[in-house]
Amino acid sequence: MDHYSKENYQLMQSVGFFLNRARDGLLIEMDAALRDLDITAQHMGILLLLTRGEAHTPFEMSKLLCIDSGLMTRMLDKLESKGLLARSRSVDDRRMVNLTLTEKGMAVAERIPEVAPKVLNARLKMFSPEEFTEFRRLLAKFANI
Repeated sequence: MDHYSKENYQLMQSVGFFLNRARDGLLIEMDAALRDLDITAQHMGILLLLTRGEAHTPFEMSKLLCIDSGLMTRMLDKLESKGLLARSRSVDDRRMVNLTLTEKGMAVAERIPEVAPKVLNARLKMFSPEEFTEFRRLLAKFANI
């Protein structure tokens, strides 16, 4: 079933417009909340993946976070310059770069769960528990997850 057509499509009423608007607003709020940790919302994903052992290389990070390799390299450069992570060549394959959190990076990552839920809960405060569950289900369906 087609939900949009040439006749009924209106940019500011489209799903894409609403998703972009929601994402942009959330990133602004999350960046502001993370300012004291000296990281951004995008940096948060990298730090949390490393903390949880879900990714160890820039390639794995790029795939999980849906970020192109150029942007990933710039973000890793920024985190490395802040002393939050270290890169090292794999002993098995010199072409492979492994990422590890520094002590400072671990300390910052430990504080993220104190900050991020507050931002998300403020955005979701008008949702009932049932609406929240359905919202997550529908977003996952839309994202093909």
